[in-house]
Amino acid sequence: MSSTTTTDLPGTPEMPDVPQHLVKPNAPVIGRVHATRLCTRSRKAAGFVRHVEIDVSGTELENSWHSGQSFGVIPSGDLDGKPHKLRLYSIAAPTGGETGDGTIITTTVKRLIDEHWESHKLVQGVCSNYLCDLNVGDEVLLTGPVGKRFLLPSDPSKHDYIFIATGTGIAPFRGMMLDLIRQGMPSRAALLMGAPYESDLLYHDDLTAWTREHTNFSYHTAISRHTTPDQPTKLYVQDLLREDFDTLGPMLASERTLIYICGLAGMELGVFQTLAKLLTPEHLAQYITVPEGYEEYPEKWERSMIPKTIKKTKRVFLEVY
Repeated sequence: MSSTTTTDLPGTPEMPDVPQHLVKPNAPVIGRVHATRLCTRSRKAAGFVRHVEIDVSGTELENSWHSGQSFGVIPSGDLDGKPHKLRLYSIAAPTGGETGDGTIITTTVKRLIDEHWESHKLVQGVCSNYLCDLNVGDEVLLTGPVGKRFLLPSDPSKHDYIFIATGTGIAPFRGMMLDLIRQGMPSRAALLMGAPYESDLLYHDDLTAWTREHTNFSYHTAISRHTTPDQPTKLYVQDLLREDFDTLGPMLASERTLIYICGLAGMELGVFQTLAKLLTPEHLAQYITVPEGYEEYPEKWERSMIPKTIKKTKRVFLEVY
């Protein structure tokens, strides 16, 4: 497997060259549901999010993906007589899959249940509910893998990691963390997770256990709509950069550190603004570049300024939706 190297600033990672589009939408493969379970902290969570494992053994997807990539799902049925188009889902499994032999691919999917703003009729996500309704043994049409940038470096041990997620944006980081753990946890890693309610935290028990098992991993949570005994004020995920700066500050100052951001569109603005308030110009330049005249007033930045005015460096990886 070949790699390409970029050296635009110290600490820029060498990224792997990974396979893509091995399975095309016009010739999907058949996977079978291996397991499905709720992955919210509580069954009383505001949303329904499921961890879905699919067996792809014997297909072109077997042992073909890297953590951080996505795969396509083509839901059954049709719309106005035409087959549904595929939807992409982030892979929540590590490279090599849940069992290490490349046969079990995984995703984290939230049911979409809403009301149309004008007609007031129930709106249900076609593919999200299709995936959540599947039972063990059911067949599902898959494509992929997709993605060549939102990946761990070719040599993960050369870097440290700050993973920042909201909601199902946790999916790729679960896979990346399992990759690091399977490699003996050779790096420092911090995972910052934002959720509206404590009950909405995903994979919380696993992440908490990993902090006990690996001293160089830390797990930080931000609850935005209520307070808890451990969090006396409401916080958004970017606030953790300030609240836990004793832990995260030394990482942010290091040339080893890479930042990965995944979740709802708009969260990147809050992260960039907070970094600008916390870091020295020298350390900030490791992650984002800001034109002269803008750096002193990050609270006035707008999301439309990304990436035309405020540009991330190659030490920041961004995937929002």
